[in-house]
Amino acid sequence: MTTLALDARKLSGRLGAEIVGVDLRQPLDGQTREWLTAALYEHKVLGFRNQHLDAEQHVAFARQFGELTTAHPTVPSVDGQPHVLPVDSEGGNRANHWHTDVTFVLTPPKASTLRGITIPQYGGNTLFANSAAAYRDLPAPLRRFAEDLLAVHTNDYDYAAPNLQKEGHEQRRAQFVARRYETVHPVVRVHPETGERGLFIGGFAQRIVGLSGSESKYVLRLLQAYVTRPENTARWQWAPGDVVLWDNRVTQHYAPDDYDDLPRRLERVTIAGDVPLGVEGQRSYVLQGDAADYSPAT
Repeated sequence: MTTLALDARKLSGRLGAEIVGVDLRQPLDGQTREWLTAALYEHKVLGFRNQHLDAEQHVAFARQFGELTTAHPTVPSVDGQPHVLPVDSEGGNRANHWHTDVTFVLTPPKASTLRGITIPQYGGNTLFANSAAAYRDLPAPLRRFAEDLLAVHTNDYDYAAPNLQKEGHEQRRAQFVARRYETVHPVVRVHPETGERGLFIGGFAQRIVGLSGSESKYVLRLLQAYVTRPENTARWQWAPGDVVLWDNRVTQHYAPDDYDDLPRRLERVTIAGDVPLGVEGQRSYVLQGDAADYSPAT
């Protein structure tokens, strides 16, 4: 296998590419890994069709891009697979809100991977948004305003509000907040590899440091509207065996709950990240919760 056979076919103008010509069941050679890393920085979301990995192969693929986190700070992993998080509709896991993975800890994942196992006959796609493009879209005064802001991210909120009335919601929520985490991150994050600036917010960002709750909601709603503008988004239409890899530092994603009661199961493996930094060097800091057992300190 050589990188000469690889091709990146764009999903949309600003975000995403389908990668053709690689078998993820095999170890990546150095050239291929470098090519995929460059493609990830450029396109931010990479999709691979017909890979049909098992859990061990999925973990091995993700590990080639860095040290792994455990499955989640509070949600149990797949049995016997401490790095693998089940994303299972039958377990009530319907992440139908815009978010960046696990931003409520000090070192959120640098990248996430999903593999499709059971896919509904309709619906069940995943939407992605480019938060770096959103930052560039901001008018200059709003961009300067955002660069000075810090936001508190927490796991202690009803992140799946449309599921509040579904059976088992209270138990799932109790598990999700079994340990409470609050971390302050810069609203504009500088990507440690590319230097790109992006809006680092999403559903776990619940308030702005120094603003009231109502003021925070207005500011976050305004900035979030730039992230999820249609031209900043792309959609991955899942099929069994697909794998998607995305840069968690400059994207958000959303899984619409649009497949009725059909089963949908995927599995996620995440790659450990670093401490976010702002434009003026603002460094994230913890208010509550020790996630040392989730992500290696960097």
